[in-house]
Amino acid sequence: MYIGLSSLRIRTHFVIPTLNHKPKSSIFSFLNSSMSYNKELAAAKKAASLAAKLCQKVQKSLLQSDVQSRLDKSPVTVADYGSQAVVSFVLEHELSDEPFSLVAEEDSGDLRKDGAQDTLERIRVLVNDTIASESTYSVSPLSADGVLAAIDNGRSEGGPVGRHWVLDPIDGTKGYVCEGDQYAIALALLDKGRVVLGVLACPNLPLAPLAVQTSAGPTGCLFSAVLGEGTYMDSLDGSSPVKVIVSPIENPEEASLFESYEAAHSSHDLSSSIAKKLGVKAPPVRIDSQAKYGALSRGDGAIYLRFPNAGYREKIWDHAAGSIVVTEAGGIVSDAAGNPLNFSKGNYLDLYKGIIASNQKLMPSLLKAIQQSIDEKAASL
Repeated sequence: MYIGLSSLRIRTHFVIPTLNHKPKSSIFSFLNSSMSYNKELAAAKKAASLAAKLCQKVQKSLLQSDVQSRLDKSPVTVADYGSQAVVSFVLEHELSDEPFSLVAEEDSGDLRKDGAQDTLERIRVLVNDTIASESTYSVSPLSADGVLAAIDNGRSEGGPVGRHWVLDPIDGTKGYVCEGDQYAIALALLDKGRVVLGVLACPNLPLAPLAVQTSAGPTGCLFSAVLGEGTYMDSLDGSSPVKVIVSPIENPEEASLFESYEAAHSSHDLSSSIAKKLGVKAPPVRIDSQAKYGALSRGDGAIYLRFPNAGYREKIWDHAAGSIVVTEAGGIVSDAAGNPLNFSKGNYLDLYKGIIASNQKLMPSLLKAIQQSIDEKAASL
């Protein structure tokens, strides 16, 4: 659901008086906290937008040599490394007066091996071309070593102390290598272990709601959220931001459900059982990446379910940005028992069974259906 900017002024006008019963110091503390991430938000949006530009350029001329194989067999592209280098450079440049810590998916290990020189050179050229396209930067081109260093800035472990940026340079890599499928550049900021800011650049996500999108419609969404300030959607081409909110649907039978495209990422059978118990009539919408969180935040669907295989540990960069984009739009993101996600424990999330998201009205019945389905599955083994 979209809210025009004119209505935002009215909404803000009525929010502030609710604080009048608090001491003045509390009011100013609230206002200062809501304003304290403005510079970081601007830097994050610039970084994600430039990374998206690089990814789009590579996707248009994707070569087989751009796709390498990681230990977990998911593809890594030249764009994956380039995106991380660009985001690292922009954040460090824009926020040079702040300590810089980045928790990110990639490292330069494979690029330092024999035979990777050509790939590294392609990345160096792409990164420098992308940085040069931003007129506010007048810096010397990065060397190969400079690109490797930018990538390896992402080796931080995060944790509950200080500020840490969290990045997935291309979330949904398999979707990325298939032209037109969904992927996202996902960037978040942790402050003392709490997600306080998130940006999702979704180059292939339609600007119109998925339910009414036509094949000829424009694509390219930039979602952004700051703790206490709501969620907004821009066009990657630079349109004015529009405030978005999650679906207000209260009847589960009317809800639509998002899940991962690949069964390896989430149990489709368990999701089907849950949907049946809720009475959901629409078939599931299966798309890659945290673009699902963006679509959910604007009301394209009402439920997101993710139940990975036993033993899989969720990584913080796969959910940090998306979770605040949904919660600031009025939704709830939790594990399958309703516990909030804890991003303060390093690279991984400790949670029960999986991750779910919905609006506040549907969550109680959703949690009940989940536990019933989990119990039934366990009893059948």
